[in-house]
Amino acid sequence: MPLVPPPPRAAQRPPEPAATDVPSARVLAANQPEWSVGDLAAALKRTLEDAFGHVRLRGEISGYRGQHGSGHAYFSLKDGQARIDAVVWKGVFGRLRQKPQEGLEVVATGRITTFAGKSSYQIVVESLEPAGLGAWMALLEERKRALAAEGLFDPAHKKPIPYLPRVVGVVTSPTGAVIRDILHRLEDRFPRPVLVWPVRVQGEGAAEEVAAAIRGFNALAPGGPIPRPDVLIVARGGGSIEDLWSFNEECVVRAAHESRIPLISAVGHETDTTLIDYVSDRRAPTPTGAAEMAVPVRAELVATVHDLGGRNHGAVLRRLDRDRADLRAAARAIPPADAFLAGKRQRLDLAEARLAPALAAGARGHRQRLQALLDRLARRSPDVALANARARLARIDHRPRTAVRNDLLRKGEHLGQLGRRLVVAREATIERARALEARRADRLAAVLARLHQAGARTVERRRDRLAALGGLLGSLSYRAVLERGYVLVRDADGTPVRRAADAARAPGLSLQFADGTVRARPEGAEAEPPASPSALPESDKVARRAPRRAATRSKPAEPEARQASLFEA
Repeated sequence: MPLVPPPPRAAQRPPEPAATDVPSARVLAANQPEWSVGDLAAALKRTLEDAFGHVRLRGEISGYRGQHGSGHAYFSLKDGQARIDAVVWKGVFGRLRQKPQEGLEVVATGRITTFAGKSSYQIVVESLEPAGLGAWMALLEERKRALAAEGLFDPAHKKPIPYLPRVVGVVTSPTGAVIRDILHRLEDRFPRPVLVWPVRVQGEGAAEEVAAAIRGFNALAPGGPIPRPDVLIVARGGGSIEDLWSFNEECVVRAAHESRIPLISAVGHETDTTLIDYVSDRRAPTPTGAAEMAVPVRAELVATVHDLGGRNHGAVLRRLDRDRADLRAAARAIPPADAFLAGKRQRLDLAEARLAPALAAGARGHRQRLQALLDRLARRSPDVALANARARLARIDHRPRTAVRNDLLRKGEHLGQLGRRLVVAREATIERARALEARRADRLAAVLARLHQAGARTVERRRDRLAALGGLLGSLSYRAVLERGYVLVRDADGTPVRRAADAARAPGLSLQFADGTVRARPEGAEAEPPASPSALPESDKVARRAPRRAATRSKPAEPEARQASLFEA
């Protein structure tokens, strides 16, 4: 059963039915169909989605705490008058060009629906964009400061552009005028092989494609089937800040910073500035300017090469002429070969003349040293030394046996003496141990006797103290008071009764005497008002005392009969 959406203004509350209309109202209420909670929630959901569908909301993001563990994002959109819950599903969050940020004013596009679990309505966001140019610029400045704080714009990271690259890589749209301008300019200046990575340069997903193209060129292996570019050009034509926003995304800036290939940014016109311009190695005012920065002019390069070749040829000829003249001057200053060899020849002749006498003198000296050695050997013949050693050995042949035998005798006598000393020392040690054991046994017996005496005295003192405490307990116990003639009165709950009024109101009483307890109940206590102790007659005062104490006083016959009629055993 569909529900009609409520009007913009709340209708006035109908007046309550009169007393005569109550039966008819009850009949109408009884005839209305019953809804389950789930059916009502589903009907409200269908009504809200059919009535509104897709909407565009402008408001400030509030309560955003990042993506949930499931990948979804939850926040609120609010203005000065109201707020609405918003949710971005995980699959949509990755495609958002503008990610949610706390306090950012945005325009959200999505559909209105309900969440039955909280009885609330919400918007399911499908796209998100900043609200107005001021928001775009504020977001751009904030992102610029954050990336600059990380050091991504540091000039130390910038790489030089190669003078003459072998291959030029271009990241741009393949259908626009930008690629044609770059190709024409490269053809005019210096034709080079160009690799184009086609990407979208505007709209949803453009930033991710540009970042993937930069990383894809860097992933090419040098010397592979696809040549790796020596320089990259990221180009796009002019446009508004919304059109160029893809080149302000963080993923593009980080991909350009991580690029190992030198990168030239040519996004927009000369007055347009994006974040990729700060992180690139070179910024070109236009795509045509980027092509001019990438390669030199071929004609100028050829002319320069010819000029440098001619200058090199002339320099080589001049160097050869100078070296030839220096060689002639050095040849004239060198003396002839005979002048160099004359002194050497004279030294050789003198050495030859001294060689024969020196050889003869050396031979005579060696002969004399050999003869001296022979004479010393004759005086100290090995045969003589061997005979002398044999004679000494024969003289000392019997002396080692005698020395060993004498040493054995001396050590045997020493061991015997030592054994006798050990026997005597052992007997003395045993005697000392026995005497020490006897002394310790005596001391132990004395200590045991003292311990028995101390224990007996302690037990006697404790017994006397216990008897004194028992007597004190007997004198202070309430039972002693009961022995003197008093009675302890308790109510049915066992609580002591201290007032006559409390006894009159009690349903039952127990009277504890010294020799037992008696049950009783009061008679006529409710009719008689309680009297103070000072107003009681003397006979009632006497009745509250024990019989033993009352016997010491004179008691009239009427109070005794009255006391006997008050309680019933």
